[in-house]
Amino acid sequence: MLLVLVWALLIAAPYWLPLVGGYTALAGKVLVFGLAAMGLNLLLGFTGVLSFGHAAYFGLGAYGAGLTLRYLAHSTPLAMLLGTLLGGLAGTLFGLLIVRRRGVYFAMCTIAFGQLWYYLAYSWNDFTGGFDGLRDFHREQIGLGPFSLDIAEGGNKFYFFVLAVFAITVGLLGMLVRSPFGHTLRAIRENERRARFLAIPVERQIWLSFSISCFVTALAGTLYALLNNFADPLALHYSLSGYFVVMCVMGGMRTFWGPLVGATVFVVLQDYISSMTVNWMSFVGAIFVLVVLFFPRGLLGMRRQRSSG
Repeated sequence: MLLVLVWALLIAAPYWLPLVGGYTALAGKVLVFGLAAMGLNLLLGFTGVLSFGHAAYFGLGAYGAGLTLRYLAHSTPLAMLLGTLLGGLAGTLFGLLIVRRRGVYFAMCTIAFGQLWYYLAYSWNDFTGGFDGLRDFHREQIGLGPFSLDIAEGGNKFYFFVLAVFAITVGLLGMLVRSPFGHTLRAIRENERRARFLAIPVERQIWLSFSISCFVTALAGTLYALLNNFADPLALHYSLSGYFVVMCVMGGMRTFWGPLVGATVFVVLQDYISSMTVNWMSFVGAIFVLVVLFFPRGLLGMRRQRSSG
C-alpha cells in the first residue's frame, strides 16, 4: 500500500504541488537528491559502511555531464553516460585503495579524496569555471528514432524524464538488495566476523557495494546538472556528503525508501526555510536532532518497527 501511495504521489506531483505552494522543479530536486541518498544508503544502510565523500561522485557526475554538453557533443544521453562513468569509475578505483579500512578511517579517507576533486574544480578556472561554476551548457532534446522528447524547456516533460530514470534505477536497486548479493551485504553489516566464517569475501563485497553506490550517486549528479543547466564546486564539497547522510538517517537508513523520505523532508524544509532566513541550516539541524531523539530508526524505520511489533 505504501509503495502504491509513493508512486501515485510522484507521478501526480506536477499537478498537486502547485495547489500546496510547490513547483515542479522542487519535485525534480527531491528525486535527484533522493536517488543520491538511496545510492549512498546501499553502502551505509545495507552494508554498514559510512562514507562522507559521496558528494565527490555526485559532483563528478554533474561536471562530467556539463563538460560533455559544453565541449564534446550536444547529446543528453551521452552526457549522462559519460558523467555517470566519470563518477562511478573514480569511486571504483578509489574503493580498491580503502576497502580494507573500517570505521572512522574509511570515512576520513573518503572525505580527503572528495576534497581533492573539490579543490581541483575550484581552482581550474579555464576548464571548470572555478568558484563561479560551469555554465554555458543546457540539456538537449532526446531523439528516439522518428520521435523526440523535448526536455530542453524543463517543466513537466523534464520532470517525467527524471522520474523515469529514477524509477528504472530504483527498480534495479530493489532487485539488487533482494538478491543473494544484497543478503551478503546485510550479513556483513550485522557481523563482519561471522560473515568471514561463512566464507563471504568481505572486502570484495564491500568494494562492489561502494562501486555500485558511486555509480548511482554519479547518475544523480548528471540529473542535477541537467536540472539546473549548471554545475558548481559545492556539488563536490564534503558538506553535501553530510546532507546525504542526514537524509538517510532522517528517513531510516535500514529501509529501502527511507532515504527518499529523508530527502523529501530535507529539500522541502531547505526550500521553505531558506526563503525566510539565511540561517536555514540551524532550523533543519534542530529538526534533525528531534528526529534522532524521538525516531532513532528514522521516520520510516519507526513505522516498520511499530508494524512488526
